[in-house]
Amino acid sequence: MARTSKKTKAVTTVAAAEAVANVDVRRVGQTVTEIVAAQAVAEAAPVTASGETIFIPLNKLKKSPRNARKTPHSEADIEAYAASIAAKGILQNLVVEPERDEGGQPTGFYFVTIGEGRRLAQLLRTKRKEIKKTEPIRCFIDTANDPFEISLDENVTRTAMHPADQFEAFRELAENRGWGAEEIAARFGVTAHVVKQRLRLGAVSPKLMQVYRDGGLTMDQLMAFAITEDHARQEQVYENLSYNRDPSFIRRDLMKTHIPATDRRAIFIGAEAYAEAGGNIVRDLFTEDRGGFYEDAALLDRLVIEKLEGIAANIQELESWKWVSVHIDYPHAHGLRRTYTHPVELSEEDEAAYAAAQEEYDRLSSEHEGAEELPDDVDQRFGELEAEIERIDALRHAYNPYEIARGGVFVVLSPDGDARIERGFIRPEDETPEAEEASGGATVIDGVRVNGDGEIIEDGDGDGDGTTAHNADDEDAEEQGKPLSDLLVRDLTAHRTLGLRLALGEQPDMALIAVTHTLAAQTFYRSVDAHCLDIRPISQSLGEHADGIEDTAAAKALADRRAGWAADMPRDVADLWDFIVELDHASVMALLAHCASQTVNAVKVPWERKPRALETADKLASALALDMTAHWTPTVRTYLGRVTKALILDAVREAASDEAADHLASMKKQPMAETAEQLLAGTGWLPPLMRTSPVAEASGGSVEDIAATEEREGFPEAAE
Repeated sequence: MARTSKKTKAVTTVAAAEAVANVDVRRVGQTVTEIVAAQAVAEAAPVTASGETIFIPLNKLKKSPRNARKTPHSEADIEAYAASIAAKGILQNLVVEPERDEGGQPTGFYFVTIGEGRRLAQLLRTKRKEIKKTEPIRCFIDTANDPFEISLDENVTRTAMHPADQFEAFRELAENRGWGAEEIAARFGVTAHVVKQRLRLGAVSPKLMQVYRDGGLTMDQLMAFAITEDHARQEQVYENLSYNRDPSFIRRDLMKTHIPATDRRAIFIGAEAYAEAGGNIVRDLFTEDRGGFYEDAALLDRLVIEKLEGIAANIQELESWKWVSVHIDYPHAHGLRRTYTHPVELSEEDEAAYAAAQEEYDRLSSEHEGAEELPDDVDQRFGELEAEIERIDALRHAYNPYEIARGGVFVVLSPDGDARIERGFIRPEDETPEAEEASGGATVIDGVRVNGDGEIIEDGDGDGDGTTAHNADDEDAEEQGKPLSDLLVRDLTAHRTLGLRLALGEQPDMALIAVTHTLAAQTFYRSVDAHCLDIRPISQSLGEHADGIEDTAAAKALADRRAGWAADMPRDVADLWDFIVELDHASVMALLAHCASQTVNAVKVPWERKPRALETADKLASALALDMTAHWTPTVRTYLGRVTKALILDAVREAASDEAADHLASMKKQPMAETAEQLLAGTGWLPPLMRTSPVAEASGGSVEDIAATEEREGFPEAAE
């Protein structure tokens, strides 16, 4: 409670004149008269009359034992008091009472009943050498009232300024007086960051600020609106608010057209390059925004394409690919055949360099084994050796120059914000016709027989009834100089095939190799006729069924596994059999598993009816103990934004609680999906279609169910 005196202790004219001659003006708001009075009071006997205002030296003031405030002032409060006093002086006088000894006589000291924070602030300023310990402090003497009561009254009977008034006042200081955040912070004893926050809050739409004054918005919600200074956008989002007014949703809606700094495009370009190109980044001063929000999405996309094109040009210049194509998103449905690197022999020079680098690396490792910290020169040398070893290792696998001359590269943006380079794709128009062996030393290219010189061989005329050399009997074969007729060849090889079937069925290990060879030949090589088992692996592209699936962690792991095998494969498919035979059993099984995995198709599409196949897929998932929580998470994009509100509520009810679902029930679809995403995070919830049943459960079924299925679909036909 502020108390001001109607009178100030008088001093003599002579004393005043002497004081003025020897005293400097020490602070803002301190008049010469006040300083003179203070000098006089300092030398005079203590004044004890209640109701008077006098100046008392700082070192004569003490904390009152009757002060009602027991919780001490925070350091921030004292800093704020000190800054305010330094800038504007003490605007409200302290209330004190004289200290008395046991005999009731004044000691010359005074207890501060009201204004302890200001006293502590001045003491802080003395520590900083800003003022002296004898600094005169304007005080109001009050001995009529109970010190405890008036101390309590001062702290209870007060009305604090509404925060909205404070925000707008700070804004006015900045706009009308031209004060920056640093200057305002210095004058009010707060940090520059706090000032920036208050200035941002003061920039909120006046309409929303009034809603905040009326209690229609919380402080957290107001801070969410302050992420942008666009009043029209703020008011639009406010009008569209549903029952759920969580600040995170407000921020998300306000920034819907912006790109978060965590986006792969923003990571790839970087804030500095984006700003240099004229882009603006919106920062949230009230939460951890992890870099803010990029305002111009079109500019960001253009910068990404330009940077990728620069990388592509460099690749094409260094590696001489026929073409390089740039995309932000990987073109999943490109339909191109892909080739991979093959092992190559290192030159003698590279082998020698590799051996020398490895030897030196091993020697340094042995010498410094157990060292907590390496010398700078040794650490640098380790780095050089590692780079050299990696460089030479990279030379052990290379693309066929012929494939480079007619192949190309995709340069795209990866999910983690790096350039993703995918090499070795062959367009259909760049494919070369593959030669087929024919009788008589000829070859067949695109259905045309040619000799060793590339000349076309004309087929002989028939005998008038459609019969040619290809269906002649055994006697005609002798006349034509053929050792065996085609008919006999078919007869003999049929018997041999039968023998192979019988023998292969009796040797599981060799059957494993044969199946693996058949699958690998078709998985990793263009030629589909390099095998003798009529097993055709068909790999369904999943990119056309699920957008973005190729950019998931699971897809990357599968691609890396394929690339690893491809790098080990012999260049020529004719050498594939020997390669597989020489593998150990575990490696053969791993290769077989990979090739088999490429053929799995459990995609359910509306135009196909294959219930038995889908049932088998369920059994396979159970046998594999497939856990889709490791590969998929329900989000707004992947599930929640694509189903009905009823299914969203069912998911929340199952994964969280009935109460949580009831809380979401009144929301609109988009906020409901966004809230559900947060509630489902980390719960491991999956839609029924993606769940894996236990083996016992998957393998069984009631007699009625089985009978109904068989009646519906029919029994399988007997094999011929």
